[in-house]
Amino acid sequence: MRRSEALASESVLCLTRALATLRGIWEEIGIPEEQRLERTNVVRKHVQELLDLMVKEEEGLKERLLNSIAMHRKDVDTLCRELQLDPLQAEEESTLLQQEKCLRTHAEALLKEKEDRRRELNALQEQDRDLCDTLCTTPFCIDSNAVPSLEELDCYRNHLASLTAEKERRREAFVNTKRQIILCMEELDHTPDTSFEQDVVCKDEAAFCLSTDNIAALRDLLQQLEGQRSLNEALCVELRSRVLVLWERLQVPAEEREAFAVHMTGSRAKTRRALQLEVDRLEELKLQNVKEVIQATRAELTDYWDKCFYSQGQRDAFQPYYDEDYTETLLQLHDAEVMKVKRYYETHKDLFEAVQKWEENWRQFLELERKTTDPSRFANRGGALLKEEKQRAKLQKSLAKLQEELESRIQAWEQEREEAFLVKGQRFMEYVTEQWQLYHLEKEKEKQERHLKKSRQTEAEMLYGSTPRTPIKRRVLGPHPPGKVRKAARTPSRVTTKPPRPGHKEQNKENVLQRNGTTLSGGCTPRAPAQKTNSINSVASTYSEFARELSKASRCDTSSRVLNSTTTNTYC
Repeated sequence: MRRSEALASESVLCLTRALATLRGIWEEIGIPEEQRLERTNVVRKHVQELLDLMVKEEEGLKERLLNSIAMHRKDVDTLCRELQLDPLQAEEESTLLQQEKCLRTHAEALLKEKEDRRRELNALQEQDRDLCDTLCTTPFCIDSNAVPSLEELDCYRNHLASLTAEKERRREAFVNTKRQIILCMEELDHTPDTSFEQDVVCKDEAAFCLSTDNIAALRDLLQQLEGQRSLNEALCVELRSRVLVLWERLQVPAEEREAFAVHMTGSRAKTRRALQLEVDRLEELKLQNVKEVIQATRAELTDYWDKCFYSQGQRDAFQPYYDEDYTETLLQLHDAEVMKVKRYYETHKDLFEAVQKWEENWRQFLELERKTTDPSRFANRGGALLKEEKQRAKLQKSLAKLQEELESRIQAWEQEREEAFLVKGQRFMEYVTEQWQLYHLEKEKEKQERHLKKSRQTEAEMLYGSTPRTPIKRRVLGPHPPGKVRKAARTPSRVTTKPPRPGHKEQNKENVLQRNGTTLSGGCTPRAPAQKTNSINSVASTYSEFARELSKASRCDTSSRVLNSTTTNTYC
């Protein structure tokens, strides 16, 4: 039994005892029965009223609980809809007090969450307005009157984080671009004249609107200033080049050059103005010394002709080079020609340098070939011959490699420009082929000369006999034994002269005859062989002249052979 039921039973028992006590008192007093009934009815009414009042109060409490439950249920449902949460499920077998407490507590929690979301939304919207003002963008699309969901708040936070990062990126780009713009303006002596330029340079960085249009305009301004600076730098480079050329042509003293050296670096506006003034001064001075300047310009032009491997015909095409009427017009023609050839050289500098390298290797190769005909090289010691052979082999490989590389590069160059790449008036491979042909003709000429000399020597030996030639004794390296040296010193009379060998005697006889100018019998006066040249260019001025000389040498060699055969038949 519950305690409440026990208390109810005890209350009934108490009421019964009280009534029994009242009846006993009434009996003792002698109250009549009618009055006892009245008094008992009064007790009943009083108890009934008290119990009714208590029941009414409890029923009122129940009503209030039911109203509170309904109200909180409604609030919870409304808040769940506003907060976009799932409806609250009522607990089964719960009393009214438990239901009221649960709903009231849940409603308070939902209301607090609603206020927190609204407060966060207001803070995010304020931050969004600041970022939008700075970046000139539209605010985040969200209903300010509704309670935002957790997903919406999270999306809003991510959006603001992205805007904040974009703001920092644009701010950094703005600061860096602004610094570069200020440097360009300082170099160009440019004063901000537009409102945008003034906002960029003079306005507070925090107040500058970092919109995409402003950032793009900022980049355009920087590109414009950098373009002006590049043009200024190019102009300064051109002016410096002009100054250096004019200094060389006018032979400006070193003191004046050193005094102006401060303007030979940098590209600021004041530097450009100083360079322009110097060029104007030198141009005026050039007109006063036009003859000397033209001569210096011709020397410069010749240097570029050499670098570009111009042929004589290409050089002769510029007729003003040979004009002796020194005028300003003639100087302008020379300047224009120098600029044209200089641009041509600078455009194809790599190819010309490669051809020049081939030319240098070719000259070294010819020099080594010339040394091979020098008899004194065999008297050299210390491995010089081996070094020469190694160097010759290396040069041959280098020439072949350079020739192959140049051939492919020049072919590509000619296909791209649809014109011929000329070296001394010829296509490169024709020029190389001619050099090798001249080389082989030179070797053939030397061979013919050796044969001619040998045939003449044989003829002389057959007519006059051979002359002994004193052999050349080799120097003995190292110290001689002391005994042998003293023995040779004491007995000079014992030294005997060996009879010369026939070949040496005949060769010496020929040398003696040639030194004395003795004329051979048979009516043929021998001619001294032509001396060897150090380079192919000294063999003949042109390839055709060299061929004619070689033809003459061949005919002379044939005549000497006929004379030799006639003499032999006579002696026989």
